Amino acid sequence: MGILYYGDNLEILRNKIKDETIDLCYIDPPFNSKRSYFQIYNNIGGEQDKAQAQAFIDTWKWDDHARNGYNQIINNFEGRFTRQVIELIRGLEIILGQNDLLAYLISMTLRVTEIYRVLKPTGSFYLHCDPTASHYLKLMLDAVFCSQGGDFRNEIVWCYRGGGTPKEDFSRRHDIIFRYTKSNNYIFNIDAVRIPYSEDSTERLRYKAKAFRGERVYDKYEPNPLGKHPEDWWQIQPVAPSAKERLGYPTQKPEALLERIIKASSNEGDTVLDAYCGCGTTVAVAQRLKRNWIGIDITYHSISLILKRMSDTFGEDILKSIKVDGIPRDLESAKALANREDDRVRKEFEKWAVLTYTNNHAVINTKKGADKGIDGVVYFATGSNTTERMVIQVKSGGVSRGAIATLHGDMEREQAPIATLITLEEPTKPMREEAIKAGLYYHPLMGKNYDKIQIVTVQEIIEQGKRLELPLSHEVIKTAETKDNSDSQMQIF
Repeated sequence: MGILYYGDNLEILRNKIKDETIDLCYIDPPFNSKRSYFQIYNNIGGEQDKAQAQAFIDTWKWDDHARNGYNQIINNFEGRFTRQVIELIRGLEIILGQNDLLAYLISMTLRVTEIYRVLKPTGSFYLHCDPTASHYLKLMLDAVFCSQGGDFRNEIVWCYRGGGTPKEDFSRRHDIIFRYTKSNNYIFNIDAVRIPYSEDSTERLRYKAKAFRGERVYDKYEPNPLGKHPEDWWQIQPVAPSAKERLGYPTQKPEALLERIIKASSNEGDTVLDAYCGCGTTVAVAQRLKRNWIGIDITYHSISLILKRMSDTFGEDILKSIKVDGIPRDLESAKALANREDDRVRKEFEKWAVLTYTNNHAVINTKKGADKGIDGVVYFATGSNTTERMVIQVKSGGVSRGAIATLHGDMEREQAPIATLITLEEPTKPMREEAIKAGLYYHPLMGKNYDKIQIVTVQEIIEQGKRLELPLSHEVIKTAETKDNSDSQMQIF
């Protein structure tokens, strides 16, 4: 079973995931750090998706969302929170004040509370976090888990090399991963995660395994043939820029890290949840290890990336069997996405429209204010070593003839020979006439003419599967390394 949910993970956890149905949950949320963890996506040319960053930055600001979350906890909304959680948040508000850090901790408390609820009694939870806020998160995790019969198991230190060297500080080369269980009866498969002994360790064990009594030698201890018991510090290298599994996602975690977690705390056929699934490392590894999985992300860019990764890794047929919830499937759901009032996801409709129409080949524009309305750019081949670009604008309402005239001006300003308007509303006759007046573009490779300004409706994208036909030259989502999944017996819907 594989399910991808597109939306706010708090809403999805509360409304779509039942009590005690999850065997293992791992989350790697954006860290409350001064480092640029909010800059999630790298687009072509190295520009970062500032709109995506804003979605997360807003999540950690003290605003109406944070106040609403604070009130839910303090007033024990629907009886969801323990006394310890309520008192902790009261105390943190006194100590920290109503600031961005408290907003971050409130956001995490709301979600971890739901994660505890959906875990099976034998379930485990891993929270990947930055040392900047790990001490506060540990208090919150204790309040949620330990007050209800769960327990803290490990503070895992993930050690790695690489990165710059600060002049006035020690180099930071680790992350923290907290491991909790919902009860004292939990899954832990130590033999599945043993690691090879080093040569030095093998030599030391050889001497430790013998006791001398005069001239006689007695074997007291033999090393485990499967390897040694891992410590709570893990030396696993991050994904290198040249690695095959690299997807161009700055906070991408290595598959080896998730493989150890999933093997240790779940069995084949169990259900693994990642509520901040990002580029999909957790769900890809869970699929490979024959686990059922559920992934949640608030951005369509992540959902799109994960579907591409799963297709590249396990074959296109897997896309037919993955259930995707929250992506517009009809005109009404597209309108609902376009009309969301939540400022944190105000660009999601535009992203969905641009990426869907271009089959994930477009670059999402990050400078909406400066470019006067361009939402995306797609590069297309005009020869063996030449390219041109198309600019794309998305309109959810208020379309008129003037919109085409404006797009024409934007196209000329950007020196793009072709442009597309994606509209939620049906275009008017004057709009189509204005687009025709822009003239034709002759494509040398295709040997045919195209309208310089094309109008595509959301209805055509959804109901007719209309997609961009030009030969595209750049792909935003890098192809994932193909894995052999021929032995998987998991049924996915």
